[in-house]
Amino acid sequence: RKACTVAADWPHGLRIAVNVSAVQIKSGTFARSVISALAFSGVPASRLELEITETVLMDESDTVLKTLRQLRELGIHIALDDFGIGYSSLGYLRRFPVDKIKIDRSFIRDIDNRDTAAIVRTVIGLGAQLGITVTAEGVETEAQLEFLRKEGCVEAQGYLIGVPSKAADIARLLETRAAIRQSG
Repeated sequence: RKACTVAADWPHGLRIAVNVSAVQIKSGTFARSVISALAFSGVPASRLELEITETVLMDESDTVLKTLRQLRELGIHIALDDFGIGYSSLGYLRRFPVDKIKIDRSFIRDIDNRDTAAIVRTVIGLGAQLGITVTAEGVETEAQLEFLRKEGCVEAQGYLIGVPSKAADIARLLETRAAIRQSG
């Protein structure tokens, strides 16, 4: 609820990403809580992205599947966070409604290694084939970003892109960018 309320004043093109724990999603009341937060804040469902880890999917319970499908049907985006470090199963990508795969930073950090680069390249290609957006986490160098761009990865996050920031700092940054656009 807090993330949606804070982001309600941000530009409408920005998506809000929120990490979700296994306990939350398995609670049976999670979808209701999310719907309530969206209604309270006035944020459209399409602006919300829920990040879940592979461990949430390992349960493969009907509750998890039902909850994820219900949220996705509302227009909420589902991202599979830290992809590749858990017990990755390609079956998850087929069974669960996933809109995004976030490649774990450990792969990006070691992208100079031939085998690691092949894995990253394959995940990016798999995402493209399945119509799933791929985000690279932990991008810290221009060389990493260039490799990812060359391979077709269109989203990246990490210190090269921007440091983690508090909501108030984000709001100031957005105001500054808007002022620059208007004056330029």
